[in-house]
Amino acid sequence: MKIAWGITGCGDKIEEVVNLMIKLKNKYNLDIDVYTSKSGKVVLKWYKLWDLLKDEFYDVRVEVDANAPFLPGKLQTGKYDLFIVAPATANTVAKIAHCIADTLITNSVAQAVKAKVPVYIFPPDNRVGEIETIIPGGKKLKLYIRKEDVENVNKLREMDGIYVIDNVEDIEKVILEHLNKK
Repeated sequence: MKIAWGITGCGDKIEEVVNLMIKLKNKYNLDIDVYTSKSGKVVLKWYKLWDLLKDEFYDVRVEVDANAPFLPGKLQTGKYDLFIVAPATANTVAKIAHCIADTLITNSVAQAVKAKVPVYIFPPDNRVGEIETIIPGGKKLKLYIRKEDVENVNKLREMDGIYVIDNVEDIEKVILEHLNKK
């Protein structure tokens, strides 16, 4: 199975997501190409995950603009079976929820849906209330998730071709579902 995996500038759960990507690649022999937003690269470097990602995955590309690298075209022409965006910032979720496609990740979601490529998005900001996240160095940080951010996640749940993943562990279930269909 060939997967395009988008990473945005979301630090919450980024370590868990990267570790899961590596585990899934090795466990199921997946072919995963990684695409990061500009902010995604900054966050990956801040968490000291950039070099690990580059070592583990053959194809890691960083956004130049909404069409480069040419992920939207690859999704439209059937190069990928799935498009996973994990983790996704509240900003990325808001743009997708309101059909704004002005970044590599948001444009790729729009084009994937048009081509009937399933899109799975994991937004850590998916429940109103206080959460605790870990920042680089292991320090804990409390954040408050706004109702407006959760409303945007719920808009995604209603969109054709887009599926919301509520926690990191459910990503493996998605992969297994698609492997069992092949």
